[in-house]
Amino acid sequence: MKLKLHAALMAATALCGTTAMAETTLNALFMAQAAYSEDDIRAMTASYEAANPDVKINIEFVPYEGLHDKTVLAQGAGGGYDVVLFDVIWPAEYSQNNILLDVSDKITDDMKAGILPGAWTTVDYGGKSYGMPWILDTKYLFYNKAMLKQAGIDSPPTTWAELQEDAQKIKDAGLVEHPIVWSWAQAEAAICDYTTLLSAYGGDFLKDGAPEFQSGGGLDALEYMVDSYKSGLTNPNSKEFLEEDVRNVFQNGDAAFALNWTYMYNLANTSEESKVAGNVGVVPAPGVDGTSSVSAVNGSMGLGIPTTSQHPDEAWDYIVHMTSQPVQDTYAKLSLPIWKSSYEDPAITSGQEELISAASKSLSAMYPRPMTPRYQEMSMALQQGIQEALLGMASPKDALQGAADNSGL
Repeated sequence: MKLKLHAALMAATALCGTTAMAETTLNALFMAQAAYSEDDIRAMTASYEAANPDVKINIEFVPYEGLHDKTVLAQGAGGGYDVVLFDVIWPAEYSQNNILLDVSDKITDDMKAGILPGAWTTVDYGGKSYGMPWILDTKYLFYNKAMLKQAGIDSPPTTWAELQEDAQKIKDAGLVEHPIVWSWAQAEAAICDYTTLLSAYGGDFLKDGAPEFQSGGGLDALEYMVDSYKSGLTNPNSKEFLEEDVRNVFQNGDAAFALNWTYMYNLANTSEESKVAGNVGVVPAPGVDGTSSVSAVNGSMGLGIPTTSQHPDEAWDYIVHMTSQPVQDTYAKLSLPIWKSSYEDPAITSGQEELISAASKSLSAMYPRPMTPRYQEMSMALQQGIQEALLGMASPKDALQGAADNSGL
């Protein structure tokens, strides 16, 4: 059905192009990684152009790692983008540096009432809204149902300790050499995995504006990562992996467990290229006995308008289209909708009941990374500390203390 819709939209766009010259061109920056696919974003955009033949959208896709710097550098050069995708961790910095327009007065009562409350944390900072939430996401624990059954494991783990125990059973059974795969490359992906664990152990990133992650639950989280890595239960290449690497390893049947975003569920469970299609299970990331029942990181993203845009009204109209419920419901297989009533629609839930069930628990437990204008500096210091600990260059305690000292906070 989606292919037919895509073809119809493209045909409509072509017809419009023969009868009218585009009067306004918008430049939009998106992510070529996780969540909505490039094809989905192009189809969403084509439907907007078909309905608005006087507007042309130029789409640019970059890896997640390029989103922030592309946005900031374009701003310094006097503009270039009219719509940008931004992570939940950036509004504090963008607000301080006047990167995005405050669109608070454009948010309607229907938007406020219809969108899940937690989604607004993606775009709000300091009492202002800097865009519309678009991607509502966290990381889940995916598992290979067939492998667990072969190893005599009746149900997926609910604690991080159980994950290690189950992984050991699978390894001992000779089913796979390294049962767990993560995205621990020196990038924000590793911070998301670390945050998931920190939330499970009841840790804090900051206390009174100063680093706190080097002790308590933050230290427990990194010690868990290092122990899993050294034990051989974690794929050793995890220290170089991003999310797509994790998906490829898992859907190739080379891992029993993986931590990843929503988009992996339907790609790994239904795509022709997946060797584990039909055997993919998904549950909330585990908790820690006595501390938490589940764990989750807030990995949501929004669409905003740079302050240098020459076409803010048209840009907002495009954002409203991209975040609308009909559009989100049409493309709900790789990213779950932000709209409350979507979860009551069988067309949305059918075929992904496991994912919806996991989401109902995980999305309400999402733990935020710090909302600070100096987040990028802190994140890079922490990424380096995690790598040092994984490689045995420093103990988890020393690595985190070094990260705290270099965090800029």
